[in-house]
Amino acid sequence: MSELPFLQIRDLHVSVADKPILKGVNLTINAGEKHALMGPNGSGKSTLSYALMGHPNYKITSGEVLFEGQNLLEMGPDERARKGLFLAFQYPMVIPGVKVFQFLRTMLKARRGADVSVKEFRALLKEKMAMLEMKEEFVRRYLNEGFSGGEKKRHEILQMALLEPSLALLDETDSGLDIDALRIVCAGINAVAAKNPNMGVLIITHYQRMLNYITPDFVHILFEGRIVKSGGKELALELEAQGYEAIENEFRQPAQV
Repeated sequence: MSELPFLQIRDLHVSVADKPILKGVNLTINAGEKHALMGPNGSGKSTLSYALMGHPNYKITSGEVLFEGQNLLEMGPDERARKGLFLAFQYPMVIPGVKVFQFLRTMLKARRGADVSVKEFRALLKEKMAMLEMKEEFVRRYLNEGFSGGEKKRHEILQMALLEPSLALLDETDSGLDIDALRIVCAGINAVAAKNPNMGVLIITHYQRMLNYITPDFVHILFEGRIVKSGGKELALELEAQGYEAIENEFRQPAQV
């Protein structure tokens, strides 16, 4: 394992359309660790993931982010991805006219910075799809067009399996999934993590249910732009039992006068 943490976030402040969303986030993720970030709507969970990937609408006003010891904030989104940062979107985009096979091969080429022969790519794709229990005809479809919620999310995990990132950000991957789809998607995430034991994972979710399948090493609660509480997997169970109202009562900031 690397001696440096994959990700170090120090006093991160982020605004969207001049509105402060993150107000001093501190978080460290080491190699092989699984972290869960939980919190109510509007707390800033997705803002954190988009800011880390370099979305231009998310302005970092202060703070520091180091990725494997390098200043992440000086990198463009494409460089961050090539360095090994991966984001699975809550709402994957539909791209008509682009086949899944074509998209995945282009994606892998960009990650490696070198061409990938069709023969090599087919063999690699077959291996990863078998690991995720996906049928081969899936890659002949157009990207997310007509996909169910479960298919969209499984495609995100297939991307992760091919890219083998250093750090995977999973932004509400459980959103819109029924019980069976959630189980299948989580099994895929666990399979990728088992294949790449040094990969760090940040699971962003509202609910405990995803953590029934993926056991986190650490759970953090984000509230009003700050991580207000951290603990082990039992913290998610406590949150499930008490709800976010208990967190609001404990940590809500007094109104400014």
